[in-house]
Amino acid sequence: MNRRNRALLRSIAPLVLMGVIFYFSAQTSTGDHPWWDVILRKLGHVTGYTLLTALWWWALRGVTKRPLLIAVAIAFAYACTDELHQTFVHGRTGTPVDVAIDSIGMAIAALLIHLRPFGPARRERRDTTSEERARSSLARSP
Repeated sequence: MNRRNRALLRSIAPLVLMGVIFYFSAQTSTGDHPWWDVILRKLGHVTGYTLLTALWWWALRGVTKRPLLIAVAIAFAYACTDELHQTFVHGRTGTPVDVAIDSIGMAIAALLIHLRPFGPARRERRDTTSEERARSSLARSP
């Protein structure tokens, strides 16, 4: 399977999650929620957008040079449009505060992806000492 087909297949997961987010955003609200419910909802925002960013990064890996940057941009744009969508739902309001909360999730995903300890390039770097790398580069020079 080539990179493009793999990216198209992998993009199904974040698109499904975007549909789930849209579904929950379309639910009407009475506006009165106990404090613990508000906290759970905000944690849901953070978790959902952490996952959305990670899924877009996964889908775009190997297809573009900056998959994490593009994944964050897609998630941020979706967070903005989701808040706009909520302004049309009875009992809901779209606020920049919710976009900021969603952005916390995006930042968590970006940090976890950036610091991930796995992958062939990171594994190879970790397995060789700086002395071995220096010797290797000297051996390759003419």
